[in-house]
Amino acid sequence: MYFVYIIECKDKSLYTGITNDLERRFNEHKSGIGGHYTGSKRVSKIVYTEKHPNRSSALRREAQIKGWQRQKKLDLITSGKRIV
Repeated sequence: MYFVYIIECKDKSLYTGITNDLERRFNEHKSGIGGHYTGSKRVSKIVYTEKHPNRSSALRREAQIKGWQRQKKLDLITSGKRIV
């Protein structure tokens, strides 16, 4: 099982990623070893997650969400539903 997640950073920017262990990955982001972007922006909280049956599906969805404008991501977060 994989998860697509969106993290809100302290500066209110959004970061989208995938993992098979949400808690571990969020802790990596918080500690600064989770990636360049979140290391410099400092993470605040996970604001959205989706379950996917495999890595391939999660990677496709991550790429889709990363291509969206900020407002569409915010709409996804507030609706709590998948927007395609």
